[in-house]
This record gives sequence, structure tokens and C-alpha cells, in this order.
Amino acid sequence: MQEDILINWSPQETRVAVVQNGAVQELHVERALERGLVGNVYLGKVVRVLPGMQSAFIDIGLERAAFLHVADVWQRPAEGESPSFGRSGQPPVPIERQVFEGQALTVQVIKDPIGTKGARLSTQISIAGRLLVFLPQDDHVGVSQKIAAHQRDELRERLQRLTQPEGGGFILRTNGEDATEAELADDIAYLRKAWARIRGAATRLPAPSLLHQDLNLLQRVLRDLASDATQTIRVDSREQFETLVGFGREFTPSAVDKLQHYKGERPIFDLYGIDEEIARALGRRVELKSGGYLVVDQTEALTTFDVNTGGFVGARNFDDTIFKTNLEAAQAIARQLRLRNLGGIIIADFIDMVREDHREAVLAEFRKQLARDRVKTSAGGFSQLGLVEMTRKRTRESLAHMLCEPCMHCQGKGSVKTPRSVAYDILREILREARQFNPREFRVVASPKVIELFLDEESQHLAGLSEFIGKSVSLQAEAAMGQEQYDIVLL
Repeated sequence: MQEDILINWSPQETRVAVVQNGAVQELHVERALERGLVGNVYLGKVVRVLPGMQSAFIDIGLERAAFLHVADVWQRPAEGESPSFGRSGQPPVPIERQVFEGQALTVQVIKDPIGTKGARLSTQISIAGRLLVFLPQDDHVGVSQKIAAHQRDELRERLQRLTQPEGGGFILRTNGEDATEAELADDIAYLRKAWARIRGAATRLPAPSLLHQDLNLLQRVLRDLASDATQTIRVDSREQFETLVGFGREFTPSAVDKLQHYKGERPIFDLYGIDEEIARALGRRVELKSGGYLVVDQTEALTTFDVNTGGFVGARNFDDTIFKTNLEAAQAIARQLRLRNLGGIIIADFIDMVREDHREAVLAEFRKQLARDRVKTSAGGFSQLGLVEMTRKRTRESLAHMLCEPCMHCQGKGSVKTPRSVAYDILREILREARQFNPREFRVVASPKVIELFLDEESQHLAGLSEFIGKSVSLQAEAAMGQEQYDIVLL
């Protein structure tokens, strides 16, 4: 599989597209004013402890206080015991016995603020390097589960030899599988220096303060996105190209030769129609090549994919038509999850299939496509209602939440009242006001469509109300008003 990474840089925004065999598979966007916080380490101040929820709110200098649950509090082990961490399955010490209001606490962001929720924190610090993840509070040495099982023991022993003198916990990342001992040693030295800087800053700076910031998107391209399958990494900025070359020589030497400065006259994203792909990734309907389509609905609680055959009638019988549409949909849904960066609970409503072998084949294809995802996913089987439930780890805002905001007219509902419904709301409101006040005249200020209705089809009802309340009602169209907006002015 041929993979190319395209980087479109501007002072205000960095956009990265991962293209495999000519098709966009992933989109990453980072804005200078809205940079993600995941991985950042802060010296926070405990502002409130909630024993009933076994959680605490921590001021880390953001607009909203961040959230720390007892399951994310690292507990220092007693002598001779293994480290205890809330999510390890051991019962955690109650949070009110571990933190107190006013306490300065070193914490790390594990989830960005999303919607009305503040950032999610952990007190177990992990610092990611090119080959390793450093866990300075632990002594555990582990190996990525994505590395073949028969290699893990040998790699673990090798890593233990390198890290034993000074201790600390390390996890070998997937791209460290074939690293030399010298490369691993360099990464270990870098990570220990980073931790030393964090500890030093925590003793000098007041709470709240930023102690360590994770790499920016450009740097993460080399650390996290580039792989053996990557053919080229093209950057359309000479300055950023040179910066990346310098960073790559120090931390990711294998990726340096793949870096290219794109000098073409056409914008780099035009090469593969990526701006059009972004526009489609923000839409509700996704067309399938066969003629079928997906309908994507994203809410705060979950995301749903509804599969439809549309105009696809190419198979010999209806069962084959449904099967082929569902197979294509399985591939498309997995791709849309990556493109849109969707996380949390996801429901896929495939078209009902009669044959068990068809259901198994679709589920196998779906899981195969999900396995390509860099983000952790988990999919169940078909439910009694024919739905597939799955989860995808959510750490950052989705593409839609990053690039869009709720419509000012419908407030995110996706629909507005009809002009007639608004007109009847206005008639009821005038009657309500007439019972409380005694103005000389009522003036209705509303959108042109609503006013046009009052002048035409609803003129008789408006005249009848005016006669009933004994007051005249004048009309004023306001083009700037949304369809549901109106004012009733008492003159």
C-alpha cells in the first residue's frame, strides 16, 4: 500500500492529510489559537473535592476547571507492593484521602475539553518519545500489543537491560520494534531530560502553570504518522520543511529522507481534491460507489451510520444487492470514522440480511477495516435489531466540532419551524400581551416569509385577532431575522 502525507501550513492553521493509494484516509487539523491539550503537563490547583462522585476539579489555567476522577489518580505503592492505579482493577483509595482543596498537583491532560465538559486529567504522567513512552512514576517495562507476541519477551528483556540502572517505567512503541540499542538509549536519555525539566519547573512555578507541552501537529507527523509504508511527506512551506528536517534528524532519522518541500503552483491539497473531501466529511450523506449511501448523524451522546441501498440494483437478486451494499458500507464507515475523527459510542445500522454467512462476512470486513485505525476501536456483533455497536477512543474534538458551530437559526436542531407555525406563535403572543397591557398598537417585526404569510393567506386570521382585541396590528419585515425570530413591539 502506497502512503503519502501532505502538509498544508499557514501561520494560523496546519492541515495534514494521509493519502493511501490516492484516497484520503485521515485528516488532522491544528489551529494556532485552538491547539489540543492532550499530553500537556500542568501544575494544577485543587479547587473542589467531591467525595460523592469520587472526583475533584482542578484549576490548570483554562476557562473551565478540569476533571480528575479517582480512577485516574496514581497511588504511590507501599514498600514491596506493586504500583496501584485506579484502572488496574485494585480498589482505589478514596479521593478525599489523596487530594485536598488548595493543593498543588502535577497532572496531565488525557482528554481535551469537549463541548461543555472540561479537560480530563490523570496524575500518572506519561511522556511520549519517538520509540518509547516514559512512565516516570512506575517501574513497569512493557511492549506495544501491536508487536507480534513471539517478539515481546525478547524486546522486554532488552529494554529492561537499558532502563534498569535509573529505573522508571517504559513502554516500547510499535515503531521501536526494529530500533537499535543506541537509538533506544538516545530516546531514553531524551525522555529522562524532559521529566527532569518538568520536575524542576514544578518546584519553581506557581499553580496553575504549564510545565510541559506535547509536540505540535507538524512534529507529530514524524513521530506518530510516518511509517515504513509512507513514501513521501510533502510540506508546502520552506520554513516548516527546514524545521521538520532539523527535528527529524534529532528524533526520527528514518523519516528525514521522506521529507520533500512542495513547490508546485497548485495548492498542495488540490493534488488529491482534499478540500472537497473535507466538505464531504462535514456533510450528512456519504455516497457509495455502488449507488447506495450512508446517513451520518452526530450527537453529543453517540454517532449513528444508517446504510441505504439507494439506486444500487446491479446484483442478480435482492439479497446480493443488500450484501454488496453492506460490504461497501463497512469499508466506508471505517474510513469516515478516521476522516471525521469520530469517537465515543457509534451505532452502524446495516441493511437487514437474511443469510448468516452474509452477516458474518460483513462483520469480518468491518473489523478488518477498523484494525487499520491508529485509534483504539472495539466492535461487537449484530444485535437482535440488526445493529452493530462499537466504540472508538475519543481524545480530541471531531472534525465537525473543530470546523463548524451550531446554526444560529436552528441552534443545532437541523430544522426550523415553518413560517405558518411561527405566524401562529405570533398570534398567540399578541393575544397574551393584549390581556396584560393596553398599548395603542401592536407591531410585528419578523422574517420576510412570515410577514408575507400575514399579508396573504393569514391576513383574515390577523384581521380577526385585531378586531377581537380592539387594537391595530402593523407589520414590518426584517431580512436579518431568522425564520423563528420575531419581536412584538407595543406602541
